[in-house]
Amino acid sequence: MSWLERVRNALPFAAKRDTADNLWHKCRECQQMVFVKEWQDNLNVCPRCDHHDRIGASERFLQLFDGGLHEILAAPAAPEDPLKFKDTKKYTDRIKAARAQTGDRDAYQNAFGRIGGHPAVIGVQDFAFMGGSMGVAVGEAFVAGVEEAIKRGAPYVAITAAGGARMQEGTLSLMQMPRATVALARLRRAGLPYIVLLTDPTTGGVTASYAMLGDVQISEPKALIGFAGQRVIENTIREKLPEGFQRAEYLLDHGMIDMVVHRKELPATLGRLISYLAPEKAA
Repeated sequence: MSWLERVRNALPFAAKRDTADNLWHKCRECQQMVFVKEWQDNLNVCPRCDHHDRIGASERFLQLFDGGLHEILAAPAAPEDPLKFKDTKKYTDRIKAARAQTGDRDAYQNAFGRIGGHPAVIGVQDFAFMGGSMGVAVGEAFVAGVEEAIKRGAPYVAITAAGGARMQEGTLSLMQMPRATVALARLRRAGLPYIVLLTDPTTGGVTASYAMLGDVQISEPKALIGFAGQRVIENTIREKLPEGFQRAEYLLDHGMIDMVVHRKELPATLGRLISYLAPEKAA
């Protein structure tokens, strides 16, 4: 340590202050620097280019439920390392790191509250937790969310963000696809709506299952939605694909989803849809 650093650290006014790291946010899309406060007040959407940044379950619940009021639903127990998997790291170590980073047990959480006065259960997939990958814990949480919606006589809203199945759980992760499909069949038999909000990115086995089974399919603007990546598809079919063919707006134009909705409009849109699809549930 130099003499200058020693003197500076000893000075009474040398307390830690706000730095550029916690005052500013750099938009991933336009690369512009935005005040963090301005960005957060805008629901984590860039006020310059309108890029919708990825957010986790806690932010979603606060933004979508009336007044931010909600009840977190306990996640069911699930085996943490059923295959004793290890690559460059132990799977258990990856889970611990993801939990330390996000503060969550796994990549999917459910909560109950009201949207536009209507009771609803919302399930949120968090891309920050191991890419939102679908393992046994995610499958268990999804099914538990659907069952809670049936129990409460409320619609189920799934908010997806995933890179696909969790490779560390092999076939067990793929089995969550039919499990989710069967759970949704029970929800429909109960006469309750299933609404999906696709966010950036929603890919792989999640897209091939519960992400595309909604009674209504909504997406945030410019969300990446698909099964395989563009380069993989182009190499397989040996054709050049249109620019942005896996973005929300392209899918809307070609009938794959029903609407693209700005984050600011989501609570009102979901409340209106629930009032149409489950009017008897109005408060």
